[in-house]
Amino acid sequence: MAALEGIRILDLTQWEAGTSCTQLLAWLGADVIKVEPPGGDPGRAMISELPGKDGFYFLMFNANKRSLTLDLKQPKGRELLLELVTKCDVVAENFAEGVADKLEVGYETLRAAKPDLIYAAIRGYGSTGPYKDYKSFDMVAQAMGGVLSVNGTPETPPLRPGYTFADSGTGVHLGIAILAAYIERERTGKGQYVEVSMQDAMVNFGRSAFVAHYLTGGMPAMRFGNRVGLVSPTDLYPCTGGGPNDYVYIMCTTKRMWHGVLECIGRKELIGDDRYEEQAERNNHWDEVTEMISQWTEARDKYEVMRSMSDNGVPCGAVLDSADLFKDPHLRARDMIVSVEHPDRGSIDVPGCPIKMGNAHAVDVGPAPLLGQHSDQVLTEILGLGSEDIEALRSEGVL
Repeated sequence: MAALEGIRILDLTQWEAGTSCTQLLAWLGADVIKVEPPGGDPGRAMISELPGKDGFYFLMFNANKRSLTLDLKQPKGRELLLELVTKCDVVAENFAEGVADKLEVGYETLRAAKPDLIYAAIRGYGSTGPYKDYKSFDMVAQAMGGVLSVNGTPETPPLRPGYTFADSGTGVHLGIAILAAYIERERTGKGQYVEVSMQDAMVNFGRSAFVAHYLTGGMPAMRFGNRVGLVSPTDLYPCTGGGPNDYVYIMCTTKRMWHGVLECIGRKELIGDDRYEEQAERNNHWDEVTEMISQWTEARDKYEVMRSMSDNGVPCGAVLDSADLFKDPHLRARDMIVSVEHPDRGSIDVPGCPIKMGNAHAVDVGPAPLLGQHSDQVLTEILGLGSEDIEALRSEGVL
């Protein structure tokens, strides 16, 4: 039995921040019904190389959901939504501030239909505070949450990370909030409104930068590029091959790890050398340390370096690109990269569920739904509508 089996979530999210949250809960067994306007979640058309086909952007964030189309701008669409709300545990949305209320599907409206409803919302800046009406996207939230300020090198402007931490990171935060609210409802019988702001989530991710802030007497945390400030050797090292990702990252934080590095690169004679033995001294000889390690790594491929360092107790990771990840044997063994059959795309590889549980299990990863694929099924199964009712709704443009 899946951990969240029996929990039903009405998913009004779009794009990524909210959809990543509900996808995670779907993987854990929740019945997630994705409610989309008749034209579909705008994310469906995002970065699609085939006209009329759902883009891979949509496929990555909507696996294991059921799709129901409803025009919430029509009274009948809102009526059906309110009926569905009474049969659900959670409603999740990531509209801009005020949009849900304009559509008449905000918390107060839905709570009137189901008093113990858990209503979960993602906002760029939250529903309170001076910025509450400002719109946000992932990189805007990263800028406002301090992420960009510490990413890059001291000589360059702030640098955008390649991963969308603000979107998916906020989604994970909201998933925790939903589960906490559900546990509280089991204890008290009361539902509630829960909210995560994208800016708040990024500030939560920035705690290590705040340590640097205090260590420098309140100065802004600096950008160190690939190095971790004041911890040598922590850096990116080149490997043979010459490709853009032929590198490893080595992070050495203890004396034992340092000895492991020296044993690995064939410089055991430097164990105990006063120039390098202590962290502070290695920091003073950072470029020398980098050079001696680089001379060794440059003669080996990244996987060999990773294995050798790891076998010597040194944390070291090859820089894996997307092609490496999709064929990585460790990720395959852990079902973190899986193959699914999509109705339009055929067999595709997608990331799986990162949460592993001993007593329960995640559901098998399935494809993202086609637009409205489950409309008839959901309306029949949950609301008891007949085929004639559904066809009438469809002819009126409600579905």
